[in-house]
This record gives sequence, structure tokens and C-alpha cells, in this order.
Amino acid sequence: MDLYLQFGYGMMEHCRTLLTHWEGGTVILSPRDLTDEQLGRLGASIRNLPGGQLWLDPQFYLPHADHERLCSHAYWPQNYQTGMFWQGPALTTLLDELNRLNDRLATRAYVLPGILAASISDDWFATQEAVLEEATARNYGRPIVATIALSAEVVTREDEIALLLERAEKWKTSGYYLVCEHPNGQYLVDNANWLANVIDLAAGLRLTGANVVLGYCNHQMLIAGLAKVDAMASGTWMNVRSFPPEKFNSQYEDEMKQRATWYYCPQSLSEYKIPFLDIAQRLRLLDRLAPFADLDGGYASALFSGAQPSSVGFSEQMAFRHYLHAYVGKRGRRSGTPSMKPLLPTANSWTPLRRCWPRWQQRASEGSSGILGTSST
Repeated sequence: MDLYLQFGYGMMEHCRTLLTHWEGGTVILSPRDLTDEQLGRLGASIRNLPGGQLWLDPQFYLPHADHERLCSHAYWPQNYQTGMFWQGPALTTLLDELNRLNDRLATRAYVLPGILAASISDDWFATQEAVLEEATARNYGRPIVATIALSAEVVTREDEIALLLERAEKWKTSGYYLVCEHPNGQYLVDNANWLANVIDLAAGLRLTGANVVLGYCNHQMLIAGLAKVDAMASGTWMNVRSFPPEKFNSQYEDEMKQRATWYYCPQSLSEYKIPFLDIAQRLRLLDRLAPFADLDGGYASALFSGAQPSSVGFSEQMAFRHYLHAYVGKRGRRSGTPSMKPLLPTANSWTPLRRCWPRWQQRASEGSSGILGTSST
């Protein structure tokens, strides 16, 4: 399973640095976070890197969105009318404008716009199929990727997932860009039914012969490799590691305003605030939190240099780059399906840490021993 970088606020240099380190990779550009001029400039710099490739997420999930930067792009309709838009010339204009932007950015594939499904209804199917049919008929000259964006409520309904998979068997597309809202705004989802349905949907779409990319992911979705998902996309801030639809409206307040630096421990699939690494050091357990050699890009090495972790100045920048590199490791950007078997013998070794860790200082999957093969409780 590959890793794509899901672009978010302040990620320009992160993208260039990581793709250089990995000797290639794909960035999914975000019109919400980049002006038209910035899209062109960043796109050119990514294409100039060896192996650098681009996708563009149209972010048309909420057609009535009012985020100023998102709505400033040429493809965004000035007057959206639900009933007429998807069956008339307005749809053609939207797709043609997006195609021109994809041409200018030289993207590897054309990600089609898709609206967020509050339910899997006939109206939603009609919209999806109108976009796909129009784009296919116009033959834009690059692989077409259909966007499937689902609300948290839809993802928890097994019958609606089954209905979607049945209908998707008839769609002709080279790939799917699957975006799923987390229930209750959670960063790490504790609803096992939601997680199982995401994996079932991804696996079912793969069985149609199409490629599948999961957008807006965090480390919990590494399990998608078991469904043969082609790639997952992740980024720096929490609003690109999960999918909050409200971020496409102007009144959304980014969680980046409440900054805290976290260290991601890949073998425990958990994140920890830095002062609590000091506790691990005093207990002589810090070495257990150091990343395995094949997942270490050197970004977090200062934390394990022998000095007190909170004294080494582990920066937000290094935390972000370590988090993303830990998905990839020294094997290159195609890390393959993550194997949990090496983690199982060490599960009990986390017990001393768990006893001293306040729960609110840890970002870990509740009950993950039954889902991901290691315990974080």
C-alpha cells in the first residue's frame, strides 16, 4: 500500500522534503488551502522532483460551501442550483474547468467531483452517475477517478454499503477516491462497525478491478492494506488525517490553533505528548518507544539520544515528518501491507507504560488489540 500526501495548511516544504527523501511520491493538492497561483507553483516544484506526481482533489463535497479560498477557483460555480446543475451545461462547465486545471498541473489522474452522501439514495446515485458519464463521454485524456464521499452515518449502515457496492459494479472508472467522515468528529474511531464497513467497501471496490485510494487517513487506517487498497493519503494536521466536512465552510475553526507536539510510536500505533516520554525515560522504558530501524527517518532521533526528551527541542516540523515517514520507512514510499505479527510478541511490554500513562495524554485506538494486533488501552 502506497502513501500519498494529503495536502493541508503549511505543507509545501513538508511535501518537497519528504518526496526528496523518498525519491518520489504523490501529493493530493487542496484548492481550499492553496490559491490558483500557489497550486501552479507548488505543482511545478513537485513535478520537478524525481518521481514526483500530483492529484487534485476538487473538494466539491458541499456545493453550497462558502470557504473563500476554495470558492475563488475558476471551476467553482457562482450560482449552484441543486435541481438543474447535474443535468445541464453547468456540469459540463464544471468538468471542463477542472480538466483545464488538471492539464495545467499535469496531474497523473483526473479526480472527479463528488458530493458528500448523507444517505445512499436514488438522487445521490443520479448525481454520481451523471458526473461519471459526462466525464467519460468527454474523454479528457487521463485516467478518471470517481470520488465517493460518505457521511459517518452512511458508513455505519451495512445495508447502504451493500447497495453502493452493488451499484458500483456497473460503473466504468479506473479508480475510486474514497473519503469517509469520522463519527462524532473523532480522530481515532472507536466504532468497530464503521471501521469494518470502510474496509468492506474498499475491498469490494477493489474486486471490481478499479484502484482505490483512501483519503484523509491517520495511522488507524493502515489496516486498509489488508483489503489491498492501493494507497492511503495522510498529512500533518488532524483535519487532513480525518475528514471534517465543515472545514469547507468559512466559519470552521481549525484545530491547529490548539497546538501540541506529539510523538508517533509506529510499533504501538499510538501518539504521545513529549513530557510523557520523560516518564518513560525515568522508568527506563524509553527505548521501547523508539521507532524500529526500518521505520526511522532520523526525524525523531533526538528524542532517543540519551538527553531528557522534553529538553531536546523536538519541533512540530520534525513530529509531522516523522509521523508521515513512519508509514513509509527505508523500503521506499511503497511500504507494502503493514505486518502486525512482529508487534504481537511485544504487546505485553506496553503494560508498564500503560499503568503510568494518563489516558488524555495519549492518542491511541480504543480496543485496538482486536482490530490492529497491538494494544493501546
